[in-house]
Amino acid sequence: MPLGMRGTLAPTVCMATLVASQFFHGVAGAQPQTRSVAEFYRGKTISLVVSSSPGGGYDALSRVVARHLGDHIPGNPAVVVRNMPGAGGIVATSYINKVAPRDGLTIGGVQNNTPFEPLFGTKEADYDPTKMTWLGTPSVETGLLIVWRSSPIMTLADAQKMEMTAGASGANSNPSFYARLLNEVLGTKIKVIAGFPGQNEAYLAMERGEIDSYGVTFWSSLTSTKPDWLREKKIRILVQYGPEKEADLPDVPWGPDLIKKEEDRLLMEAAYAPLAVGRPFVAPPDLPPERTAALRKAMLETFKDPEFLAEAAKQQLQVDKPRSGEQIQAQIKRVYEMPASVAERLRKIAQNF
Repeated sequence: MPLGMRGTLAPTVCMATLVASQFFHGVAGAQPQTRSVAEFYRGKTISLVVSSSPGGGYDALSRVVARHLGDHIPGNPAVVVRNMPGAGGIVATSYINKVAPRDGLTIGGVQNNTPFEPLFGTKEADYDPTKMTWLGTPSVETGLLIVWRSSPIMTLADAQKMEMTAGASGANSNPSFYARLLNEVLGTKIKVIAGFPGQNEAYLAMERGEIDSYGVTFWSSLTSTKPDWLREKKIRILVQYGPEKEADLPDVPWGPDLIKKEEDRLLMEAAYAPLAVGRPFVAPPDLPPERTAALRKAMLETFKDPEFLAEAAKQQLQVDKPRSGEQIQAQIKRVYEMPASVAERLRKIAQNF
């Protein structure tokens, strides 16, 4: 016989008491979860492992983040930076994935190529980025193909008909990679001239008329290091590409809009995925869920913190297009779920074979 049909008041009262007890326990149970995060972090120190040497852009950004992140984490832990350069960020990313404690006291600031190195076929990248805990980025990048004003290449259509030269440091560098990508999906005829020590030397060669372009220029870098080029119209921007159109370049063609084949569109999306994750912050896999949520929330709050924004502006750091950890996680997952044919073409472009 059902409990409610037994004909006595006591069982009914007992059932009501049990239901009420369970209700109030559930409500109260949500509160200690918040308190437990604060209790865990109170008085502790978070190590922020940076995948580059001191003094670079990733290091500068990570140190600004470290000075403000603890203010937004329950318990207000201290955050200290620890540099771990090596293999283009792979050393630090592998450490975060395989060695660092999975308790929320170690996070990383890594180069945006590292989530995709396993997909590129890089043997040293022995980690699974889809299982790591991505926390957020303060911005994303827009890639540009630019030419010096004296170049005979006036438009993208010209670059598809005429050979143009682009400087790069090496055959497997980012500028070389993106030049080959544009040749593959947009039909440009970019000839890579490798051997430049870096971007500044290639830019100087452009000014001298020795080359037409640099393999890839990022909008954030152009606006912070060469604002006079834009102001004085010393360059022409032929095409832009990345996770979103740059609002300040409404008249510059958008690469993905020019692609007709779906397989080429997927290839371009996979290739510019590093631009879509920006300058990502990450934690090890399998963090306690409440600490994952707290760290992701704290990252986004930090990126909107007026004091953080003011300090970043003084250092000319791009922090104007934040994305959440969930968005980065979804982006990485999407790329790794693309057809095998896309991954194979991507590896060929990355490894130049």
